[in-house]
Amino acid sequence: MRQSCSAVLMLSVLTATGAAVQTDVDLPAIDEALMLIRSGSPAELGRFNDLYRVKVEKAPVDYLEVVTPFRRIVLSGTARARTGDRSFGQRQAIDLLAESGGRLDVYAELTLNPLNNYIGVPDYVVALINRSGTRTAATELTRLSRWIPRVAGPPAVAPFQAPTIPRGAPLIGATVIGGFELKGLMPGGTYDVVVELGGEELARAAVVLSGMR
Repeated sequence: MRQSCSAVLMLSVLTATGAAVQTDVDLPAIDEALMLIRSGSPAELGRFNDLYRVKVEKAPVDYLEVVTPFRRIVLSGTARARTGDRSFGQRQAIDLLAESGGRLDVYAELTLNPLNNYIGVPDYVVALINRSGTRTAATELTRLSRWIPRVAGPPAVAPFQAPTIPRGAPLIGATVIGGFELKGLMPGGTYDVVVELGGEELARAAVVLSGMR
């Protein structure tokens, strides 16, 4: 019976039964996230993370990653577990929510033209546009440089720190993270994520929040 209950709980996590981003992650939701961290197989974690990735494939944007408060708990806990640290529990999840529980992050993963001469990430902007055309600007933007091939897998939270620039190495990619206040969004809505540079739209892709926790 206990195994059966665990399977049902895991299924509810993987199928995003809430039909909207959870703006208030309560203790039962935290326990669901911890269940996935502790008991989720690589395949189950992969299916969960796939819900939050949106392919774009329009240069220079490869894909988007959406990080909700619920997913931030899962990402933080699984990142620690991969290093052998099994101490992530309710207290750590509550502290994480206190710090960033009201924020939704959109990561834009970019591959740059190999002939570029950038010494830092250009001033890319990430914004959201709802179905009626209303634009929501990010309340904070983080731009991270990449001089090495992208590491496969989900995004790092908190965002990784860009390493020191290797001498003579070209900038081959970047991660641009837009942070948005959840209180200003429709948790079950659909938004176009736009990536811009100098006022010019470079790429656009629809993100359906109703399919995410």
